[in-house]
Amino acid sequence: MAFPSLTLGKISIPLPIIQGGMGIGISLNSLAAAVALEGGVGVIAGALIGFNEKDISRNPEVADCRALTAEIRAARAKSRGASGLLGVNIMVALVNFAALVRTALAEKIDVIFSGAGLPTDLPAYLREAAERAQEEIHTKLAPIVSSARAATLIAKKWLAHYGHAPDLVVLEGPQAGGHLGFSRDRIEAEDQHLHRLLPEVLDAVKPFEDKCGRAIPVLAGGGIYSGADIRVILEMGAAGVQMGTRFVTTWECDAALAFKKAYLEAGDRDQMIINSPVGMPGRAIRSRFLEDMENGLKRPGGCIYHCIKTCDPATAPYCISLALINAQRGQLDRGFAFAGANVGLVNDIVSVKTLIETLRAEYEAASTAA
Repeated sequence: MAFPSLTLGKISIPLPIIQGGMGIGISLNSLAAAVALEGGVGVIAGALIGFNEKDISRNPEVADCRALTAEIRAARAKSRGASGLLGVNIMVALVNFAALVRTALAEKIDVIFSGAGLPTDLPAYLREAAERAQEEIHTKLAPIVSSARAATLIAKKWLAHYGHAPDLVVLEGPQAGGHLGFSRDRIEAEDQHLHRLLPEVLDAVKPFEDKCGRAIPVLAGGGIYSGADIRVILEMGAAGVQMGTRFVTTWECDAALAFKKAYLEAGDRDQMIINSPVGMPGRAIRSRFLEDMENGLKRPGGCIYHCIKTCDPATAPYCISLALINAQRGQLDRGFAFAGANVGLVNDIVSVKTLIETLRAEYEAASTAA
């Protein structure tokens, strides 16, 4: 049995797979374009995307918007003729959230994914962009949620204030890498498992499908590693999956080789939940840097970016953006790598094409065995 296609409104693409948006600089134009060329949704991460711009510390909003424009255009050029789509992930918690959303809409990106907070006013920016362009903007809007309650709140607000239901919803469970939308003491709770959360979100979205008269696909991510995992999630009613960790160890991933090797070297016990300076727990690969932080050893402080609304430079033990930039460049002694719960299963670096072929073969084998 082949992968089912993913339908978003009037658009249908071959793969029901979204490549998770991974900042800072882990998923940029190279990875996103490669995924789109294979028929999935390739996603550029907007968080501090201008970290390589010369004026990032002096004028971060301008630098980030300039870099986002360049990344979208580069991805579009590389994926010309692709059967898949291009998206951007823009966190609500970003200080320049509004500017980045406006930039993505000006570039007519295919999909905007938004989490790390409730993107309750996202449709307002779409309306504003359409009025400015004096034409309809077909960008799909996708909230990333961690609960049925969040999905309900967002859909209700969007419909009541803007007459716009979510075009798709992404449920991100606690096994995902990066910042998590769960309290630290609930991450391992059985009722927070993706397989428990997905039916609840599907039920929460259904009334809004009835109200708007169209399907609202729900996709699930966090701990999905194999084609067999994808099959289980689709059989539960999801329209597709979001995957991040598997795409890091591809040649097209925009991180340094040393960053990818950290994934290859990580064992099952080499992941840890951190208390991020931005006020959320996060799942990362254990490192000396993180252990020092856990033990209260402070690194030289100072904030030159002020990129996250919830981060207080006066009390933060370190600048998480600088740590993630260092890691992206391969300087793991001065930073760390976020990763999903299944990072210990990764054992080689492959092309995106090979990865998709592997997932497809695993999916078909699981379907045959059922």
